[in-house]
This record gives sequence, C-alpha cells and structure tokens, in this order.
Amino acid sequence: MLGGLSTEVLIKESIYTAILFIWVLIVVIPLTKFTYNVMVKKGATHIKAVYYNRKIIHILAGGVVSIMIPLLGYTTPLTIIPMLVLLFLATYIPHKTGKLLYWFQDPDNINEVNFIVMWGAVMITSWVVFKDWVYGVVPVAFMSFGDGITGIVRNALYDKRNKSWFGNLAMAIVTVPVGQIILGLPGAFAGLVASVVEHFEIHSKIDDNITVPLVSFLIILGFRIFGI
Repeated sequence: MLGGLSTEVLIKESIYTAILFIWVLIVVIPLTKFTYNVMVKKGATHIKAVYYNRKIIHILAGGVVSIMIPLLGYTTPLTIIPMLVLLFLATYIPHKTGKLLYWFQDPDNINEVNFIVMWGAVMITSWVVFKDWVYGVVPVAFMSFGDGITGIVRNALYDKRNKSWFGNLAMAIVTVPVGQIILGLPGAFAGLVASVVEHFEIHSKIDDNITVPLVSFLIILGFRIFGI
C-alpha cells in the first residue's frame, strides 16, 4: 500500500501511464517528423512546419492525454509524475545542448517545455485540491485544443509566429462551448478570458502556455470558492 492506494491500483495506473507515454512518443517523433517532411516538401518554410507540428502535439499529445486521465479512472497523480519528468527532460535538454528536435523545437523559446510544466502543475493541483481531474482538464483543454486551433489559424494566415485576433476568435469558438458543456458558466467565462489572455505575452518569457492554463484554473477556482 502507498498512501492508501493498493499495489494493484498503482500497477494498473502505471501500465496506463506507460501506454500514454508511448502514445506521446509516437506523436512527437514519427508522426510529426513525417508531417514536417510533408509540409516542407510542399513548400512550407521550416518555421511554419515547426509551428504546425507544435499545435499537432498540443492537440494529440497534451489534449488527448489529459482527457484520458479521468476516462481511465486514475485515482492518483503519482504514476503520471515520472512521465512528466521524462518529457520535461526530453524537451529541455536539447535546448541546453543545442541539439534541437528540429521538427518542432524553436531555438528562440522553450514554450513546449512550459507546456509540459503547466500541464502537470494544473492537472496535479486539480487532483490534490479537489480530488477531481475535471478542474485541471478544462484549463489544459483550453491550452491544448483552444491554443492549438489558434496557432493553426494564425499559421495559415502568416509566414511567421504572430499573434492575431483571428486566431483568438477561433480559440473562443472552441473554449467557450467546451467550458460551458463541462463546467457551465464558470467554464464558459474561463474559456472566454483564456481566449483573450492568449493574445498577450509578458516580457516574451511568460508565454501563453503559462498564462492560459493558469488564468483559467484561477478563474475556475474562484468560482468554486465562492460557490458560483
């Protein structure tokens, strides 16, 4: 037993985590390497292909895994932490060594590392505070699916990384209904604010992968505290 959890539960959830980790690796390595090569062959610039791939990873890795956590009935974040540590190291070390995973990493920022950190922080805090994954899944969904759609729209409109209100509108079209369906008014309001917050970066170091889930989670937490 560990913290009241049976060995059977820990083994089961460890197996789930291993499968999810393999899925993430499939998305990050063969899948997005393939899409990078296809996009470049079709005339996309390197940086455009990189940012399309980042959004593919947002959606298929970060988004899908966050949804699977409650669907698989996880009863603890303990078995998720090793996966997050490995993913953090796998994305952070290339920036330190200069040996980037070129098909999705940009030497000018470590936003994908921030994504992993915030994914873990919000999901784990949701479970620790509420014993419910949903309060983490919603902010992560805004970051994964909402911001993912935003980036795809902007990438289609511009040949460089660029903020655009067209992208934020596309994000709101995703986040507001998702928030409403899952959490009602608090979710819808958080989704709307997240769509606006995504447009801005603070001193170029605090990117939307930090602000979107953080602001969303704090709004949802505020509604919960005041019983709205």
